[in-house]
Amino acid sequence: MSKFKSASLILENGKVFKGFAFGDERSTSGEVVFSTPMTGYTEMLTDPAYQGQILVMTYPLVGNYGVSNCECVDSVIKSFESDKIHVRGLIVTDCSFNYSHWNAAKSFRDWLIENHIPAIFGVDTREITKEIRENGVMLGKIVVEGCDECAEFYDPNKENLVSEVSLKEITKYGSGDCKVVLVDCGSKEYIVNSLLKRGAEVVRVPWDYDFSTMEYDGVLLSTGPGNPEMCGVTIENIRKAMQTEKPILGIGLGHQLLALAAGAKIQKLKCGHRGCNQPVVIEGTDRAVITSQNHGFAVDATTLPKGWEIRFTNLNDATNSGIGHINKPFASVQFHPESSRGPEDTSFIFDNFIEQIRRCKK
Repeated sequence: MSKFKSASLILENGKVFKGFAFGDERSTSGEVVFSTPMTGYTEMLTDPAYQGQILVMTYPLVGNYGVSNCECVDSVIKSFESDKIHVRGLIVTDCSFNYSHWNAAKSFRDWLIENHIPAIFGVDTREITKEIRENGVMLGKIVVEGCDECAEFYDPNKENLVSEVSLKEITKYGSGDCKVVLVDCGSKEYIVNSLLKRGAEVVRVPWDYDFSTMEYDGVLLSTGPGNPEMCGVTIENIRKAMQTEKPILGIGLGHQLLALAAGAKIQKLKCGHRGCNQPVVIEGTDRAVITSQNHGFAVDATTLPKGWEIRFTNLNDATNSGIGHINKPFASVQFHPESSRGPEDTSFIFDNFIEQIRRCKK
């Protein structure tokens, strides 16, 4: 290990986990969270929902299939969920510096260094995960030997992270028989892909854009990072859209924003849900689906106003995973139906949304 500098993860409760730096050799800080998938490290690190966070990967090995080049097809990014890495740091048990995959262009370590992302290996991530599960997510620092220690812990939940990850200008994709406004709160690229392959035209707008002035057939509220209550402008725009009674679908953070616009409340979860193995039951049935999730806040289903109902429930902790209006075409899900690197059990959410738009147009 002589070629790797010593590095430590320091949690705000005083616990220290020592390992070795293999990314950018600098110190950083953020909210420490864990995620459970066995594959998909490039997708996770480029997911805007991880903005401001230090990610602990529970699977013991990463890097074995390298990293592909970031390519665009018809202005949509392939292989990654956005055009940059959003985590502030990474913690793994072991990293494979030798990689093997037909589509790989570079090693995982080289990719982290190119993007100036600090990372530590040689740490027991199971022990860190246990610490978070028992005490809840907490702030932490990555401190690299020979680098100045971070002066203080950084709490991303006090920032409007959505404004940091949302696109700045309106962008249009494809053409089709229905026009969907995608409110970009930190949207994953595969949401755009999922709409395009179902024959929709997509108009992607910034998080705070007043899309009520536009002509459209439906609205999709995207995934994103942080506390949804920071997005007051977006919530007001959603309330305007609800008055038109055109179909609205919320995903991830968009689910929480729709709930807030309806009058419900949000709660901060102890550990959050981050992984592609979250079981969710469809309300009123005995059918469960396996979902991909990445969020630290949840809708308090007990505060749903009259006219709204629970559609999905997380089987792990009984938190809400989806709501819908009884009479109007408004619905949202906490999980990610656009996921393709994990389960595809819930891709029907997009099918239902587009079919609903076409019915409403007629």
